[in-house]
Amino acid sequence: MTADALVYHPAVSHYLRFVATTVGRDKLLRTLQYFSRFYAWYLFRTNTPTRLIAPFEAIKKQFGLARKALRLGKNVEHFKAAAATMDDTKARDEFLRYCAVGRQLGYGMYLTLDMATYVDSAGIWKLESAKRLQKEAYRAWFVGLMFNAVAGIYTLWGLRQRELEVNKGDGEGVVESKKIQRERATTNLQLISDVCDLTIPGSALGYANLDDGIVGLAGTMSSLIGVWNTWKKTA
Repeated sequence: MTADALVYHPAVSHYLRFVATTVGRDKLLRTLQYFSRFYAWYLFRTNTPTRLIAPFEAIKKQFGLARKALRLGKNVEHFKAAAATMDDTKARDEFLRYCAVGRQLGYGMYLTLDMATYVDSAGIWKLESAKRLQKEAYRAWFVGLMFNAVAGIYTLWGLRQRELEVNKGDGEGVVESKKIQRERATTNLQLISDVCDLTIPGSALGYANLDDGIVGLAGTMSSLIGVWNTWKKTA
């Protein structure tokens, strides 16, 4: 009976739906990858023997490579989304529409260039241009993240303006106020995730002098936000 209760528990079914998605598996791997990056840095700074650091360095490298494989072909999805957004003439806000197009094109270029470096990273075929391609991939990712962060800040400003116009003295105003609060919470969470993610390409490109500890913690936080969002979607 106890075994049946565990097997058929709703949480188990939810977990299975979560790991059945490519995004869910990617977010879990990403969390472990960036936490390992942070923890390997921490162990190194505390003069821990190399043999104890090696497993976390391996997790960082191998999980990163596994995630590259999971992303193969995903660039098409972003290019299609950019085209669909560009053709959406019914969008309520033109600025947000162009930001969305910029984000999707940035992510699409990032994944295209990242995909090109996979054969080198996996040891299948060595490319002399691998480092240059990876650098350009990080630059495209940085641009995509910046578009999304700017859109988030603009959205928060728009929500603030809407809130000032709401009359909280009537029923419709109360409903609208609660809707604005939910939208603000969602936007704030995404903005935090984007800012955390910006440390990764920003550090790799030399835009900011950040060590693996900061980048690892930032990557872990944005990954956990991604896990939470994906978990809610698969409820």
